[in-house]
Amino acid sequence: MTEQRLHGQPAAEADDSPPEIAVVAVDGGNSKTDVALVGADGAVLGVARGPSTSHQAVGSRTAMRTLVALVDAAASEGGRSGAARGATHAAVLVHCVAGADLRSDDRLIERWLRPLGLADRTIVRNDAFAGLRAGAASGWGVSVVCGAGLNCVGIGPTGRTVRYPALGEISGDWGGGLGVGTAALGAAVRARDGRGQRTALETLVPAWFALSRPLALVEAIHLGRIGEARLGELAPVVFDAAGEGDAVARSIVDRVADEVVLIAVSAIRRLGVARRPVEVVLAGGLFRTDDSPFHDRVGRGIHAVAPWAVVHRLAAPPVLGAALLGLDALGVTAAAEVRARVELTVERLERASSTDRLERAASADRPSEAR
Repeated sequence: MTEQRLHGQPAAEADDSPPEIAVVAVDGGNSKTDVALVGADGAVLGVARGPSTSHQAVGSRTAMRTLVALVDAAASEGGRSGAARGATHAAVLVHCVAGADLRSDDRLIERWLRPLGLADRTIVRNDAFAGLRAGAASGWGVSVVCGAGLNCVGIGPTGRTVRYPALGEISGDWGGGLGVGTAALGAAVRARDGRGQRTALETLVPAWFALSRPLALVEAIHLGRIGEARLGELAPVVFDAAGEGDAVARSIVDRVADEVVLIAVSAIRRLGVARRPVEVVLAGGLFRTDDSPFHDRVGRGIHAVAPWAVVHRLAAPPVLGAALLGLDALGVTAAAEVRARVELTVERLERASSTDRLERAASADRPSEAR
């Protein structure tokens, strides 16, 4: 019995208001965004998956509009309907996003986020930090993200951080789906006109876009009929061709593996942990391939420099890392992390996917937007 009932007093009415949100966690890639609302006890109070919130991919205004819509969708998924659905203000917003490559980017994105009123405190990080926090059990290590592009961050056991500009060719970067697709189209054109080795990519690459010749695809991109960014769609085609024994496709896949090794080893050396059991977390779409030679080449290259490194693919959704970074900032208990890891799963995010609906809602003003 309650104390009120013991003394013959009516029991206080139960508080049926929704639990308070401690963290709004965001993992924003170039192709999609995951959002999770998390309580201080690690309970996942709502999730949503939708279009990109990277300003580099969609422009700043669309990115912010989409983020607000996704937070609302996560609230709805968690049962916050009506007036309660709008009560999504949190203690901290952790926005881990592709395009937060320089510290000046972090500050710029934070200025865009503050007026949204989503949280008392805003933390902006590159999306590689989310992958590292989600995947490194030790709390430190190196995270390589290979999605549309290639990026890497590292945190040492003392807290020292290393990061890379990841701005493409101007900062010495190559890799990711767009790099693979561009290389594949170039190889297909060169093979067809006699400058390069014959390859199945001559037919596979244009066929992906319902075209018959590589040069037809070049012309379509040049004239703006097909967006150049869509070349990133070719990455699975290249990996499949490599798996079928195509030498040119294999050379492209090998180049990706070598770039992954170079950037991971660079981070390991900069952190001074080559002789320690450093965790190397591999995140992003290209690492989801089952191409064994690719993964073996990455592992061998890293172990040649860091023989005790623990190299593994990220199994948890990166947005979990954003949530854990928020819980870290609030100083919550280890039990909260355990609960968040149990509840914030890929399966739940996939069930909550609202990409198509939010893409239509956010696309109205996209052509006029810029950074």
